[in-house]
Amino acid sequence: MNRLSGKVAIITGGARGMGATHVRMLVGEGAKVVFTDLNEEGGLALAQELGENVKFVKQDVTNAADWETVINETENTFGPVNILVNNAGISMNKTIAEMTEAEYRKILEINQVSVFLGMKAVLPSMQKTGNGSIINISSMNGIVGGAIGYTDTKFAVRGMSKAAALQFGPLGIRVNSVHPGVIETPMVTEGDAVEVIKEFSKHIPMRRIAKPEEVSNLVLFLASDESSYSTGSEFIIDGGLTAQ
Repeated sequence: MNRLSGKVAIITGGARGMGATHVRMLVGEGAKVVFTDLNEEGGLALAQELGENVKFVKQDVTNAADWETVINETENTFGPVNILVNNAGISMNKTIAEMTEAEYRKILEINQVSVFLGMKAVLPSMQKTGNGSIINISSMNGIVGGAIGYTDTKFAVRGMSKAAALQFGPLGIRVNSVHPGVIETPMVTEGDAVEVIKEFSKHIPMRRIAKPEEVSNLVLFLASDESSYSTGSEFIIDGGLTAQ
Protein backbone atom coordinates (compact mmCIF):
# COMPACT_ATOMS: atom_id res chain seq x y z
CA MET A 1 0.00 0.00 0.00
CA ASN A 2 3.01 2.34 0.26
CA ARG A 3 5.11 1.57 -2.80
CA LEU A 4 5.13 5.29 -3.70
CA SER A 5 5.26 6.77 -0.21
CA GLY A 6 6.95 10.19 -0.25
CA LYS A 7 6.72 10.56 -4.03
CA VAL A 8 4.99 13.31 -6.00
CA ALA A 9 3.39 12.54 -9.37
CA ILE A 10 1.82 14.39 -12.30
CA ILE A 11 -0.61 12.51 -14.55
CA THR A 12 -2.08 14.06 -17.70
CA GLY A 13 -5.47 13.07 -19.10
CA GLY A 14 -6.41 11.88 -15.64
CA ALA A 15 -10.07 12.88 -15.34
CA ARG A 16 -11.52 9.71 -16.84
CA GLY A 17 -10.80 6.38 -18.47
CA MET A 18 -7.41 4.78 -18.06
CA GLY A 19 -5.92 8.03 -16.74
CA ALA A 20 -8.34 8.10 -13.81
CA THR A 21 -7.37 4.51 -13.00
CA HIS A 22 -3.70 5.57 -12.93
CA VAL A 23 -4.59 8.40 -10.54
CA ARG A 24 -6.47 6.12 -8.17
CA MET A 25 -3.74 3.49 -8.11
CA LEU A 26 -0.84 5.89 -7.52
CA VAL A 27 -2.72 7.68 -4.74
CA GLY A 28 -3.61 4.30 -3.24
CA GLU A 29 0.10 3.45 -3.10
CA GLY A 30 0.99 6.60 -1.16
CA ALA A 31 1.85 9.16 -3.84
CA LYS A 32 0.74 12.79 -3.81
CA VAL A 33 -0.80 13.31 -7.25
CA VAL A 34 -1.57 16.33 -9.39
CA PHE A 35 -3.62 15.26 -12.39
CA THR A 36 -4.66 17.34 -15.36
CA ASP A 37 -7.28 17.36 -18.08
CA LEU A 38 -9.44 19.71 -20.13
CA ASN A 39 -12.46 17.96 -18.59
CA GLU A 40 -12.80 20.27 -15.59
CA GLU A 41 -16.07 18.81 -14.31
CA GLY A 42 -14.75 15.26 -14.29
CA GLY A 43 -11.42 16.31 -12.85
CA LEU A 44 -12.90 18.22 -9.94
CA ALA A 45 -15.27 15.35 -9.15
CA LEU A 46 -12.41 12.83 -9.05
CA ALA A 47 -10.29 15.13 -6.89
CA GLN A 48 -13.13 15.52 -4.42
CA GLU A 49 -13.59 11.74 -4.32
CA LEU A 50 -9.92 11.01 -3.61
CA GLY A 51 -9.26 13.69 -1.01
CA GLU A 52 -6.31 15.70 0.23
CA ASN A 53 -3.53 13.77 -1.51
CA VAL A 54 -4.68 14.82 -4.99
CA LYS A 55 -5.15 18.09 -6.84
CA PHE A 56 -6.77 18.71 -10.19
CA VAL A 57 -5.41 21.36 -12.58
CA LYS A 58 -7.13 22.17 -15.86
CA GLN A 59 -4.50 21.93 -18.60
CA ASP A 60 -4.05 22.09 -22.35
CA VAL A 61 -1.12 19.68 -22.71
CA THR A 62 -0.10 21.30 -26.01
CA ASN A 63 0.53 24.66 -24.30
CA ALA A 64 3.99 25.27 -22.78
CA ALA A 65 2.67 27.96 -20.42
CA ASP A 66 0.10 25.49 -19.05
CA TRP A 67 2.91 23.04 -18.35
CA GLU A 68 4.77 25.67 -16.33
CA THR A 69 1.59 26.32 -14.35
CA VAL A 70 1.17 22.61 -13.61
CA ILE A 71 4.78 22.27 -12.41
CA ASN A 72 4.43 25.34 -10.19
CA GLU A 73 1.11 24.19 -8.76
CA THR A 74 2.60 20.77 -8.00
CA GLU A 75 5.70 22.12 -6.29
CA ASN A 76 3.71 24.66 -4.29
CA THR A 77 1.20 22.02 -3.13
CA PHE A 78 3.25 18.85 -2.68
CA GLY A 79 6.89 19.59 -3.53
CA PRO A 80 9.27 18.66 -6.39
CA VAL A 81 8.12 16.04 -8.87
CA ASN A 82 9.34 12.43 -8.84
CA ILE A 83 6.93 10.90 -11.39
CA LEU A 84 5.42 12.11 -14.67
CA VAL A 85 2.85 10.02 -16.55
CA ASN A 86 2.24 11.47 -20.02
CA ASN A 87 -1.14 9.81 -20.53
CA ALA A 88 -3.17 12.36 -22.54
CA GLY A 89 -3.89 11.36 -26.12
CA ILE A 90 -6.49 11.12 -28.86
CA SER A 91 -7.22 8.94 -31.87
CA MET A 92 -9.08 9.49 -35.12
CA ASN A 93 -10.23 6.68 -37.39
CA LYS A 94 -9.76 8.23 -40.83
CA THR A 95 -7.75 7.32 -43.90
CA ILE A 96 -4.97 9.54 -45.26
CA ALA A 97 -7.34 10.62 -48.03
CA GLU A 98 -10.05 11.58 -45.54
CA MET A 99 -7.94 13.30 -42.90
CA THR A 100 -7.40 17.05 -43.17
CA GLU A 101 -4.10 18.73 -42.41
CA ALA A 102 -5.70 20.44 -39.40
CA GLU A 103 -6.87 17.08 -38.00
CA TYR A 104 -3.45 15.54 -38.50
CA ARG A 105 -1.72 18.44 -36.77
CA LYS A 106 -4.16 18.19 -33.84
CA ILE A 107 -3.22 14.54 -33.25
CA LEU A 108 0.46 15.44 -33.57
CA GLU A 109 0.18 18.24 -31.00
CA ILE A 110 -1.76 16.23 -28.42
CA ASN A 111 -0.06 12.84 -28.75
CA GLN A 112 3.52 13.84 -29.52
CA VAL A 113 4.33 17.49 -28.86
CA SER A 114 2.69 17.34 -25.42
CA VAL A 115 5.09 14.55 -24.40
CA PHE A 116 8.08 16.69 -25.41
CA LEU A 117 6.67 19.68 -23.52
CA GLY A 118 6.00 17.57 -20.42
CA MET A 119 9.48 16.06 -20.30
CA LYS A 120 11.08 19.46 -20.85
CA ALA A 121 8.95 21.19 -18.21
CA VAL A 122 9.39 18.56 -15.49
CA LEU A 123 13.17 18.19 -15.83
CA PRO A 124 14.22 21.04 -13.47
CA SER A 125 11.77 19.82 -10.81
CA MET A 126 13.00 16.23 -11.01
CA GLN A 127 16.59 17.41 -10.79
CA LYS A 128 15.76 18.87 -7.37
CA THR A 129 14.90 15.39 -6.13
CA GLY A 130 17.92 13.68 -7.69
CA ASN A 131 15.73 10.98 -9.17
CA GLY A 132 12.65 10.57 -11.29
CA SER A 133 10.57 8.33 -13.49
CA ILE A 134 8.87 9.51 -16.68
CA ILE A 135 6.29 7.12 -18.11
CA ASN A 136 5.08 7.92 -21.61
CA ILE A 137 1.89 6.12 -22.63
CA SER A 138 2.24 4.96 -26.21
CA SER A 139 0.24 2.05 -27.66
CA MET A 140 0.66 -1.33 -29.30
CA ASN A 141 0.39 0.86 -32.40
CA GLY A 142 3.74 2.27 -31.43
CA ILE A 143 5.03 -1.24 -32.23
CA VAL A 144 2.85 -2.23 -35.20
CA GLY A 145 0.77 -0.29 -37.70
CA GLY A 146 -2.71 1.10 -37.14
CA ALA A 147 -4.64 4.31 -37.81
CA ILE A 148 -2.82 7.15 -39.56
CA GLY A 149 -1.88 9.95 -37.19
CA TYR A 150 -2.32 7.77 -34.11
CA THR A 151 0.27 5.22 -35.21
CA ASP A 152 2.73 7.89 -36.31
CA THR A 153 2.63 9.71 -33.01
CA LYS A 154 2.72 6.56 -30.88
CA PHE A 155 5.85 5.40 -32.72
CA ALA A 156 7.27 8.86 -32.03
CA VAL A 157 6.53 8.57 -28.31
CA ARG A 158 8.50 5.32 -28.27
CA GLY A 159 11.50 6.97 -29.94
CA MET A 160 11.29 10.13 -27.83
CA SER A 161 11.36 8.00 -24.69
CA LYS A 162 14.58 6.33 -25.79
CA ALA A 163 16.24 9.63 -26.72
CA ALA A 164 15.23 11.22 -23.42
CA ALA A 165 16.40 8.17 -21.47
CA LEU A 166 19.90 8.62 -22.89
CA GLN A 167 19.97 12.30 -21.94
CA PHE A 168 18.34 11.99 -18.52
CA GLY A 169 20.02 8.78 -17.31
CA PRO A 170 23.11 10.52 -15.88
CA LEU A 171 20.75 12.74 -13.87
CA GLY A 172 19.09 9.77 -12.18
CA ILE A 173 15.89 10.14 -14.21
CA ARG A 174 14.42 7.14 -16.00
CA VAL A 175 12.20 7.31 -19.10
CA ASN A 176 10.14 4.40 -20.43
CA SER A 177 7.17 3.91 -22.75
CA VAL A 178 4.09 1.76 -22.11
CA HIS A 179 2.28 0.12 -25.03
CA PRO A 180 -1.26 -1.04 -24.19
CA GLY A 181 -3.48 -3.05 -26.48
CA VAL A 182 -7.28 -2.79 -26.33
CA ILE A 183 -8.46 -1.66 -22.88
CA GLU A 184 -11.84 -2.26 -21.25
CA THR A 185 -13.27 1.25 -21.10
CA PRO A 186 -16.83 2.51 -21.78
CA MET A 187 -15.72 3.40 -25.32
CA VAL A 188 -15.33 -0.28 -26.19
CA THR A 189 -17.81 -1.94 -23.82
CA GLU A 190 -20.95 0.00 -24.67
CA GLY A 191 -23.10 0.49 -27.77
CA ASP A 192 -22.12 -0.70 -31.23
CA ALA A 193 -18.52 -1.45 -30.21
CA VAL A 194 -19.48 -4.43 -28.02
CA GLU A 195 -19.87 -6.96 -30.83
CA VAL A 196 -16.83 -5.63 -32.67
CA ILE A 197 -14.64 -6.07 -29.58
CA LYS A 198 -16.13 -9.51 -28.89
CA GLU A 199 -15.12 -10.66 -32.38
CA PHE A 200 -11.73 -8.94 -32.15
CA SER A 201 -10.97 -10.69 -28.85
CA LYS A 202 -10.90 -14.02 -30.69
CA HIS A 203 -7.67 -12.86 -32.35
CA ILE A 204 -5.93 -11.93 -29.08
CA PRO A 205 -3.80 -14.83 -27.78
CA MET A 206 -5.21 -14.30 -24.26
CA ARG A 207 -8.73 -14.16 -25.75
CA ARG A 208 -9.76 -11.01 -23.88
CA ILE A 209 -9.06 -7.29 -23.69
CA ALA A 210 -7.21 -5.72 -20.78
CA LYS A 211 -8.72 -4.23 -17.67
CA PRO A 212 -7.54 -0.64 -16.97
CA GLU A 213 -6.05 -1.78 -13.65
CA GLU A 214 -3.71 -4.15 -15.46
CA VAL A 215 -2.17 -1.22 -17.33
CA SER A 216 -2.07 0.87 -14.16
CA ASN A 217 -0.19 -1.91 -12.37
CA LEU A 218 2.53 -1.63 -15.00
CA VAL A 219 2.59 2.16 -14.64
CA LEU A 220 2.88 1.70 -10.87
CA PHE A 221 5.85 -0.64 -11.30
CA LEU A 222 7.64 1.88 -13.52
CA ALA A 223 6.82 4.74 -11.14
CA SER A 224 8.23 2.86 -8.17
CA ASP A 225 11.81 2.12 -7.18
CA GLU A 226 11.16 -1.53 -8.07
CA SER A 227 12.03 -0.64 -11.68
CA SER A 228 15.14 1.33 -10.70
CA TYR A 229 17.32 -0.13 -13.49
CA SER A 230 14.76 0.09 -16.29
CA THR A 231 15.08 3.00 -18.70
CA GLY A 232 14.82 3.57 -22.43
CA SER A 233 12.58 0.52 -22.78
CA GLU A 234 9.14 -0.22 -24.14
CA PHE A 235 6.78 -2.22 -21.95
CA ILE A 236 4.09 -3.97 -23.98
CA ILE A 237 0.79 -4.98 -22.40
CA ASP A 238 -1.41 -6.25 -25.22
CA GLY A 239 -2.34 -9.86 -24.41
CA GLY A 240 0.13 -11.09 -27.01
CA LEU A 241 -1.23 -9.23 -30.04
CA THR A 242 2.14 -7.92 -31.25
CA ALA A 243 3.77 -11.32 -30.72
CA GLN A 244 1.84 -12.75 -33.68
